[in-house]
Amino acid sequence: MCNDYEQHIRYAEYCRMMQELALRIPAHQTELDLPQADDIRIGDTGPIMRVADGDVVELTPMKFGFPPPEGRKGGPVFNFRSEGRRFADSNRCLIPASAFFEFTGTKYPKAKHRFTLNGAPFMAIAGLWREGKGNQPPSFTMLTIEPGPDVAPIHNRQVVVLRPEEWEAWLDLSKPESQLLRPLEAGSLEVEQVRAAAD
Repeated sequence: MCNDYEQHIRYAEYCRMMQELALRIPAHQTELDLPQADDIRIGDTGPIMRVADGDVVELTPMKFGFPPPEGRKGGPVFNFRSEGRRFADSNRCLIPASAFFEFTGTKYPKAKHRFTLNGAPFMAIAGLWREGKGNQPPSFTMLTIEPGPDVAPIHNRQVVVLRPEEWEAWLDLSKPESQLLRPLEAGSLEVEQVRAAAD
């Protein structure tokens, strides 16, 4: 499952994309709200895109991974299965990423595979966010689906990658979940192995 992604999006590129999509951003937002990171892993803080006052889409930092459900043992919920679920009453968000990673192999370090979205300067992963509770900060998780043809050779699940023209529809849920939370067609994602597996 996706527990690591990369965020090397230039803020000027982000603003240009938002303008093209007619998505308003807060006047106070700056490049500091979109920090660069080679790896954002479970428990790290990363920016998400969420609807703020009115129809403004703001970048806000949150922790990657929901706390485990109360009374249950285990780690954070960093991937959330989307099939058969409705999200109209959920806090929906987009997770901006220049790439996401999947891993193969049984020995550490595992082989690391980097996925990017063809035809776009960066991608957004469909997610959910929660307010902080007690000593837990606000957090987010990524939605997952059955793998598309670009991911299936490497992993049996994948995160939901939304094309830019679908971003607003996910944030305001103006399209049914079934039209948004699905794999992309073959050739949409480019994959490269960036680290070999241990012998």
